[in-house]
Amino acid sequence: MYNKVILVGNLTRDIELRYSQGGMAIANTAIATSRKFTVNGEKREEVCFVDITFFARSAEIANQYLRKGSKILVEGRLNFDQWVDQNGQKRSKHSVVVETMQMLDSKGDNQSSGGNPAGQGQASEQGGYSQQKPQSYQKPATSQQPYSQNKQMPQSSSIPEIDIDEDEIPF
Repeated sequence: MYNKVILVGNLTRDIELRYSQGGMAIANTAIATSRKFTVNGEKREEVCFVDITFFARSAEIANQYLRKGSKILVEGRLNFDQWVDQNGQKRSKHSVVVETMQMLDSKGDNQSSGGNPAGQGQASEQGGYSQQKPQSYQKPATSQQPYSQNKQMPQSSSIPEIDIDEDEIPF
């Protein structure tokens, strides 16, 4: 089975951060995504609101850098929550458990909205910015400049080759 969700949108509210009894950070918010389309010559826009949850270091990073209105790309899995409300009624909803995120606001926008001052960043549920080293925190590169004419791409011989054993892949 495969359960993967990719969303790009804006946060609809500030992050709500709390900690579990075991000390793990849990952050909740929601994202609004939109789709523009035309029906019989009439332009329309459809907005979808989705609750999202961050865990561990990703929750702390989201709380530190993201605010209502922040533009973000999230990848995660769809989760089905069920509970009984105060009136005894069964309730349920779908939400997304974030596995990785990328902050999409520009550097100037981030400073006013509480975003990542170093520019775009990426965090994962495993606790760091890079999935190759899941338990470490790595600062994102401070320069987000694309390669110019004066800079040269690295030679393929200088790029390390990674040997991945298929038995190590968790899915």
